Amino acid sequence: MSSEFTWSAEQVELRRTVRAFAAQLSPQEEVRRLMASPLGHDPAVWSRLGEELGVLGLATDEEYDGVGDGLVSQAVVIAELGRALVCGPLLGSIILGATVLGGLNDKAARAELLPGLVAGRTSAALAAPLHRGGFDPTAVTVTATVRHSASSPGGTSSPGGTATAEHTLRGSVTHVLDGAAADLLLVAAAIGGGDGDGDGYTIGLFAVNADAAGLVRQSTPTMDLTRRQATVSFNDVPARLLAAAPQAAAVLATTAETAAVLLAAEQVGAAQYLLDLSVEYARTRLQFGRPIGSFQAVKHLCADMLVLVEQARSVAYHGARALDEGTDDPRIAASLAQSVCSKAFTQVAAMAVQVHGGIGFTWKHPAHLYLKRAYTDAALFGSADAHQERLAQLVLDEAGTS
Repeated sequence: MSSEFTWSAEQVELRRTVRAFAAQLSPQEEVRRLMASPLGHDPAVWSRLGEELGVLGLATDEEYDGVGDGLVSQAVVIAELGRALVCGPLLGSIILGATVLGGLNDKAARAELLPGLVAGRTSAALAAPLHRGGFDPTAVTVTATVRHSASSPGGTSSPGGTATAEHTLRGSVTHVLDGAAADLLLVAAAIGGGDGDGDGYTIGLFAVNADAAGLVRQSTPTMDLTRRQATVSFNDVPARLLAAAPQAAAVLATTAETAAVLLAAEQVGAAQYLLDLSVEYARTRLQFGRPIGSFQAVKHLCADMLVLVEQARSVAYHGARALDEGTDDPRIAASLAQSVCSKAFTQVAAMAVQVHGGIGFTWKHPAHLYLKRAYTDAALFGSADAHQERLAQLVLDEAGTS
């Protein structure tokens, strides 16, 4: 095993602590209760993850109340939360929201908005088109219009305190992760005339408060009931400009890569749970007086699941280390993680249902919850096939310039 995948003593203890926390406060019965509740999660449990365990800000700098321990440790936590299907705004608030805010040049905005997220007191959602491990500016569906000027302090201002423009937003964004209940919306919008000739557009990144006038949020039914999505509409909604071009596009591109890698870690954690569950069932379930794990067909299924999980774990944590330390092209690392982990999780979930036989198809058994999570995850930031196409393009482009 290479040193890249050697866990530190602190990371081993971190995994043990989060797993024990999830087992105590997020058993299957609680997951089912929360996924049927209006909010979809327990704010008290989410706050404990942030303030008591301090695991929501592991990749956030210490000056913003984070830990500054990097993406590998954050991936360890996310894998354990995925293993237990812990309900909460993990994707919207931490994987997307905190990553966006942490990439801003505006230190005042980071200091104002990040501490609440990492403590679990507030939540965020990102309304921006992230596809195939990247940001697609051509798919932006919200426009920003200059409303008036304001100077710092108060309202919108540049980090240096000079006068900047306030904006209003119009448009709508579908499938916003954790968008229905978020306290803060981070929105990618096209600003007209951004290149100075009045005809072009540049992309800006805006902050919108949950109580802003003209903001409409409608929950969207999804296959995975443990993960909430919403359609968010902006009807001349006042917004604060956090970053303009080219910074906005760069931050969103980095966020897309980070999200692909951290989602891969979550997929690995959930797939590992299914593997453990299936092996235990094969060991204890008797048929014709023998454990079903003694039958060759079941052995092969469990062995295939193990290979898929270990391969996925390797590429997921390779991606986290690559983004942390620059050991690989982040675009390649992100798409590699998703192309492998999405397929691995969906295949492991299907095999787990097979191992469990008839009981695996029932509502009472947890297998269907993970199967739905697997197929939902696989579609969030681009399919495995789309990421494989991106990988091919990146590798061919690199080969053509060498």
